[in-house]
Amino acid sequence: MKQKILVVDDNKNNLMLEKDILEAAGFEVCEAEDASTGIAVARKEKPDVILMDVRLPDMRGTEAARILRRDKETRDIPIIFVTASVMAENEKEIKDIPNTGFLGKPINTRTFAKKISEFIK
Repeated sequence: MKQKILVVDDNKNNLMLEKDILEAAGFEVCEAEDASTGIAVARKEKPDVILMDVRLPDMRGTEAARILRRDKETRDIPIIFVTASVMAENEKEIKDIPNTGFLGKPINTRTFAKKISEFIK
């Protein structure tokens, strides 16, 4: 059975690039373009890992992650924040959420899928 990844990003180009790379590496990919949809898809699909942008149109990705952490169905799913906006306060905000990681944008297309697979238990 393929490992399932949820990608949450409001930038269609980033979403398509990440999806293409992950599918080429053999993952099944679900997608969402905002945090609310991402939360709903995570609860329904129970992916092995969630890739989440920090800046989303309806709420911050970190807030969505906190909501997922309060839900017993999704609390243990690793969340990797994939974002270009990494400032000291964002890094602290991410580190305060359990079972999370971080990858900077632009992503390295050669190593992206391998780095993601390292987060899957």
